[in-house]
Amino acid sequence: MNGAAELVRDFVNTYDVEAGTDELSSPAELVVWLRGRGLAGARDRADAGDLALAVGLREGLRAALRHNHDRAAPHPPGQAVPPELPRLAEILAALPLRLELTEAGPMLRPAVTGVTAGLAAIAAAVADTRADGTWPRLKVCAEGTCQWAFIDSSKNRSRAWCSMKVCGNRTKTRAYRARRVADPPSRHSAR
Repeated sequence: MNGAAELVRDFVNTYDVEAGTDELSSPAELVVWLRGRGLAGARDRADAGDLALAVGLREGLRAALRHNHDRAAPHPPGQAVPPELPRLAEILAALPLRLELTEAGPMLRPAVTGVTAGLAAIAAAVADTRADGTWPRLKVCAEGTCQWAFIDSSKNRSRAWCSMKVCGNRTKTRAYRARRVADPPSRHSAR
């Protein structure tokens, strides 16, 4: 699977909506998470502003991935993010990148240092997923209580839930019950 897509998915999943747990619960935890992925150095430290930037980036990306359910086509040319996500655009602007020519080809690299560079690397991963065509496959579970990010590996990109067994079943069971309440079965009297 695509490393950039996996990084974006894993970053969004640092907050488990259903359980209410957050791997980025403090500036120190943010550094631990970034270090674990090689995105921060041993001497890097974060502050409350870095944490707010990280949480804003994560939740903006979650909203953008939710948007990937609504359409299969990429954003219109010249439009960087969905129109309803201006906050994500502001956050991405605070994570400057530069284009470097490497032996492997052109690469986006953070134009800053420290923890901000780690967050900028996540922004670069978003650009990489767009460039390699995996961005539309990044989604969050359509089950409102879940919102877990996943990479849609279905041929037609129609997967809606992180797990059909759990979230898909919950959604379908609720829909079935709602239909039963709205249209109760008729009772036939036997005479």
